Amino acid sequence: MVLRGVLVVDFTRYLPGPFASRELLRLGARVVRVEAPEGDPLRSVAPGWDDALNTGKESVVWDLEREPGLGPALAARADVVLDGFRPGVSERLGLAASDLPDSVVYCSITGFGAGDTRAGHDLNYQGWAGLLADTAPALPPVQIADLAGGSLFAVIEILAALLERERTGRGKHLVVSMTHNAHSLAAHRLHGEPERTLTGGLACYRTYETADGRFLTVTPVEPKFWQRLCELIERPDLVDRHYEQDQEALAAELAEAFRGRPLADWLELFEGEDVMVGPVATLAEASEWLGAPVDTGKAPLLGEHTERWRADLAPFGG
Repeated sequence: MVLRGVLVVDFTRYLPGPFASRELLRLGARVVRVEAPEGDPLRSVAPGWDDALNTGKESVVWDLEREPGLGPALAARADVVLDGFRPGVSERLGLAASDLPDSVVYCSITGFGAGDTRAGHDLNYQGWAGLLADTAPALPPVQIADLAGGSLFAVIEILAALLERERTGRGKHLVVSMTHNAHSLAAHRLHGEPERTLTGGLACYRTYETADGRFLTVTPVEPKFWQRLCELIERPDLVDRHYEQDQEALAAELAEAFRGRPLADWLELFEGEDVMVGPVATLAEASEWLGAPVDTGKAPLLGEHTERWRADLAPFGG
């Protein structure tokens, strides 16, 4: 495992930080989850998510009032420290990057970047980033800013910093802004998207309902795929209308055609054909089809590893 021997100390809670440290764990790191005495709220809000994100980690309870030195002592042992505090909090806790050895890779996952103390959640970040303008008031089904703008950007930056540390021996303070990174995921669209391809501007790039109330994804934007689709649905008259000006009229005809059969029949018809059509699968269906492992582990009990770490770190000046 590429990160074997790397100790990650994670002071975050809820989703972005734990998702990032889960990925570091998957790559071989040892991850210690530091929690307040009441525990990460995710334990009670979404215990299934808590298990999925935190199985395989260790849990240390840090009672700041009784043992103020425990958290900083643990962080000083780390190769990587993750924090999700608003700017200024880590300094008050004695956990600032400047308080730790210069070999530590310290990653702050923030909503808006260094110095911006506004509170927010994923939907706020996506709104500020410009991701929702074409589809509001619909809500996104996954936390794009939290997970892509936050977690995955953090992992990328951490891996790069660990590589640099191999050459220099020095860590780095990384500041990840979920809002700025979420914007970067779509910023290429500023350079032109005349057809509004991603938000329904083209009839050949949409979802369509089937006879049983399920949906198909349809994306044959290239002529050869479009022609074969029209042949299979027995509408060869639509071939030359691929990019006609009235895309809504074309979409209405496609919608009528796709409502003629249930999802399974369409999938059987299209199997092995170059038509760029697929199902809108449920998460359970997708997991089965992809052969994705089902998480069956349990997150560590709150504070399960506290005594072990307390003994290992003693005396830590608490």
